[in-house]
Parts: sequence; C-alpha cells; structure tokens
Amino acid sequence: MSDITNPTPKKETSMRRRMLAEFWFYFSENKGAVLGLALMVILIFIAVFAPIVAPHDPIQQYRDALLVPPVWEDGGDWRFLLGTDAVGRDMLSRLIYGARFSLFIGVVVVGLALLGGVTVGLIAGYYRGAVDTVIMRMMDVILAFPSLLLALVMVAILGPGLLNAMIAIAIVLQPHFVRLTRAAVLNELNRDYVTSARVAGASPFYLMTRTILPNCLGPVIVQATLSFSNAILDAAALGFLGMGAQAPTPEWGTMLAEAREFISRAWWVVTFPGLAILITVLAINLMGDGLRDALDPKLKRS
Repeated sequence: MSDITNPTPKKETSMRRRMLAEFWFYFSENKGAVLGLALMVILIFIAVFAPIVAPHDPIQQYRDALLVPPVWEDGGDWRFLLGTDAVGRDMLSRLIYGARFSLFIGVVVVGLALLGGVTVGLIAGYYRGAVDTVIMRMMDVILAFPSLLLALVMVAILGPGLLNAMIAIAIVLQPHFVRLTRAAVLNELNRDYVTSARVAGASPFYLMTRTILPNCLGPVIVQATLSFSNAILDAAALGFLGMGAQAPTPEWGTMLAEAREFISRAWWVVTFPGLAILITVLAINLMGDGLRDALDPKLKRS
C-alpha cells in the first residue's frame, strides 16, 4: 500500500519517461508539428549564435553598396548574399539578428501574458461571485477592441519603443489566458481530488497553485504557443507602423517599414523580412497544432 501512495524516485522517473514517450508519440504523428519543431530549432540556433552566424554587423553601412541585389541576380555581390538595403546594410545579417529580436519579443510577451492571465484566471475561477464578475467584465472590455488597434493606442500613450510595444501586446493577449484558465478551473473545482484536498485542510493558495493549476496547464500551454506567433505578428505590425522597435534596430517589422518606398525597384528588401515573419509564425502554429494533439486527451487516438 505504501508503494502505491508513496512511489519511489525510481518509479517516478519511470512514470515521467512513459509520459514523455507518450507525448512524443502523439506529437510526432503530426508531421507538420515535427517540421515546425525543426524550423524552430534552426531559428533558435540562429538567434543564439547570431554574432557568429551573421557575416556582417547588422547596422554597419557600406556606402559603396546601396540596394545591391541578391547574389544570384545581375549586379549581385558575394559579400552580400541576400543583397543590401537603401543605406548599404547587409540584409542577411539583419535577418539573422531579427530572429533574435522576434524570439525575444515572443518569450517576453507570452511570459508576461501567461503569468498575469493564469494568476487572474485562477482567482476568478476559484472565488467566483463578484470577484469573477468584475474580472471577466474587464476582460470583455479588452476583447471588445481589435487587438492591434488597442496595442497601437496603448503604445501611443506609453510612447513608441520596443519595451512599450511588448507591454502593450502582453496586456492585449492576457484576456485569452484569463478566460481559458478560468474555464479550466471551473471544470476542475468540483472534482473529487479537489474536494479531498479541501477537506484535508488545504489552504486556498495551496488548492489553486498545487492542486488545481497543474491539471489546467495542457490548454494553457497550447494557447501560449499560439500566442507566441500572435506576439511576433503584432510586434512586427507595430514596428511597421513606427510604434515598435525603432531604426536602426534589425527587427523584421521595422525592416519592412524602412523598405516601403523601395518596393518597386528593390523587391528583396521587402520580400525577405516578410518571408522571415511568415516562416516563423507558420513554424510556431504547426508546433501549436502538435501540442494540442499531444496534450488534449480527446484528440488522442487509441
């Protein structure tokens, strides 16, 4: 009996391995998710080792090489494989450093939205009543506005800049985590294991953080993955509008904004940052689908 109620460290390790094996089995069945994971590993590698991988300084200007086309086109230069922009900066180097900024934005924004949203959602779902009503009406007000428009207004109030843009996007994304966490808490609140813990004298804080929350993390993790791509898109949009990262920061949205007037005669200064955003968001969304398949019991095939 003691072995069942108090499993040994060896048994706990074996259980974790089985859970990880089961997770990978369902995740790997989704080939798109595996492709997305591979792309994300490459992007993370590029972002971490950007100073080594990038052939040039991303803000260094080569005044003798303005709007040089990619190397496979007439007039291309092997020093600049993907060409240069209007002030002679290497496009490849700026794209590589842009991956670092975009992933950093995604991590910070999702971290802030996740921390705040899960905390507020736990409180709303556990206490219910007036607390729940007030919190959810506030979330409904935020959701009533288009996300990008609300983020734009908040950045206009706080002032343009990457930090303010990340704070604004985190606030905009937070209601999704609040609603999801609240729904999961309400679903778990009346289950036997919660009732047993309450009867045993567990405090509300213990019940929320140690008993209920671990059983609500599956859908929250999936939402965090999908919000990661939304954060990158919104940050790029704010950068494009001049309210996010400011020049000469090599952020993909800012690169698009700087290249607007050269679309007709230098396609590469617009195409490559756009493709970088597309590939990154696609990889994250594919991973999100795989996580949903692996973490949602209803989608697991016997």
